[in-house]
Amino acid sequence: MNAPLNATALAAFTDAVWDDEIVPAMTRYIAIPAKSPMFDADWQANGHLEQVITEAAAWVESKKVAGLKLEVVRIAGRTPIIFFEVPATAAGGNEIDAPTICMYGHLDKQPEFTGWRKDLGPWTPKYENGLLYGRGGADDGYAVYASLTAIMALDAQGIPRPRCIGIIEACEESGSFDLPAYIDVLKKRMGRVSLVVCLDSGAGNYDQLWLTTSLRGMVSGTLKVEILTEGVHSGDSSGLVPSSFRILRHVLDRLEDSKTGRLLPEAFHCDIPADRIEQSRATAKILGDEVWKRFPWACGADGGPTLPTTDDPLQALLNRTWKPTLSVTGADGFPEMKNAGNVLRPYTAFKLSLRLPPLIDGNVAAAQLKNLLEDNAPYNAKVTFNADGRVGAVGATGWNAPSLAPWLETALNKASQAHYGAPCGYIGQGGTIPLMSLLQTSFPAAQMMVCGVLGPKSNAHGPNEFLHVPYGKKLTAAVAQVMAACVE
Repeated sequence: MNAPLNATALAAFTDAVWDDEIVPAMTRYIAIPAKSPMFDADWQANGHLEQVITEAAAWVESKKVAGLKLEVVRIAGRTPIIFFEVPATAAGGNEIDAPTICMYGHLDKQPEFTGWRKDLGPWTPKYENGLLYGRGGADDGYAVYASLTAIMALDAQGIPRPRCIGIIEACEESGSFDLPAYIDVLKKRMGRVSLVVCLDSGAGNYDQLWLTTSLRGMVSGTLKVEILTEGVHSGDSSGLVPSSFRILRHVLDRLEDSKTGRLLPEAFHCDIPADRIEQSRATAKILGDEVWKRFPWACGADGGPTLPTTDDPLQALLNRTWKPTLSVTGADGFPEMKNAGNVLRPYTAFKLSLRLPPLIDGNVAAAQLKNLLEDNAPYNAKVTFNADGRVGAVGATGWNAPSLAPWLETALNKASQAHYGAPCGYIGQGGTIPLMSLLQTSFPAAQMMVCGVLGPKSNAHGPNEFLHVPYGKKLTAAVAQVMAACVE
C-alpha cells in the first residue's frame, strides 16, 4: 500500500526547485526577446524562439525523470514545439487506453510595450520582494518548469500518478495558428487525455487556488481607410476631402455604441449560462470592489480616479468574461505630434482587438466583422479589414469549461486548502487561450484544470509585468496534489 501524500513535503520540494532552479531559469528567459511570430516577422532568422525552446528542453531533459522522452517537434515554416512524455507510476497506467494528463504552456512573448518603471524593462529581469519583473515570466514561461516540477514532487514521495505529456508551444500570443497542425501530428502519441492542466491563466487574488471556468474568443486585425494617395494641405482640402479618421469613426459606429461600449451586432453576443452567473456571484462576494479597483486608474477631471464602466462587482466580472468588447490597440498613418503639420492624411489604420463571448465561433465572427466594416463604404473610400492569423484560422474561439467531475472538484478544494488555507475560487477570464477549445474538441471527455499566476497588477502584455513567485510555488504544489488525485 502506498504512503499517503504529504502536502508539507510537497510544498517544501516545489519551494526548493523554484528558489534553486526556476527563478534563475526565468531570469535568463526574460532577458531573451522571444516575441511571438505576429510581432517578429523574422523570428526564424533572429533565433530567439529557438533559443528559449532549446533552453527549456535542455532543462527538462537534465532532470533525468525516469522514462522521460522529449522531442522538439518541427514542421517546416512553423514555430517549433516541445513534446515530452513521462510514463505512469500508477499500476497499469501505461496501457494504450490508460488516462493521460496533458500539461500545456507556451514560450513566445508579447512585444515590449511602453510605460515601464524607470528601473524595469521587458528584457531586463529584476527580482524584488518575491516578484520577478520582465516580459513573459508570468505569461507564461514558467509553465514548462512548473509542470515538470509537479511531476518530480510526486515522484520524490513515490506517489502514484498517471502518464503525463507536455505540449509547450511558441505561437500562443499570435493565436496558436501553428498548433492545430502539431495536434494532428501528435494526437495518436498523446493517448487518452483525461485531464488537461493549463498554466496560462489568471487568479482573482493571491490567497487561494483559482480555476478558470471560461475564456473569451478574439478576432484581431487591421482596419484601414484610404481616401487619398498622398497627404494634402488641410486648409486647401478640408471640408471637401473627407477625413479618413472621420470615415473610420463612422465605420466603427456600425460595430460599437461609443456612449456605452456595447457591441451592436447581436451575432457577437450569447446567453450567459446560469451556472456561470452563480459562480460569478460567489466570486464577486470574495473579491468585492477589487474586481475593478485593481487596475491602474488615472487621475480624473475632479482629482479623483477615472471610473470603470460599472462598479458593481458581479456586472464587472460578467462584462470582462461574457460580453463582447472592442479595443483599439494600435494606430498607423499618424505622424508624431512634433511632426504633425497642417496636412490632411491620406489614410488612417487602427489595430482592432474584438473580444468575443466564450460560445461564439471565432472564424464565423471574423467573416461577419469583415463584411460589416467593409460593406458600403462612405464616400466610396477604400476600407479594408484584414484579420490576423492564417487562412481558416483568422479568429480564435473561446471556451466554456465542462462540468467538473466530483473527484476534481474535491481535489481542487483539498489542494487549495492544503497550500493556501482557503477554498478554490472559480473565475472566468477575459483573455484567450486557443488551445483550450481545440483540446476540448479533440478530447471531449477530458477534465480541464486551467489556472495560472496572473493575479492583480501582474499586467501581462503591458508594462511592469511580474511573476508572483510565492503564488507560483503554491500553485505548483497544488497542481501536483490534484494530479495525484487522478488515481485515487
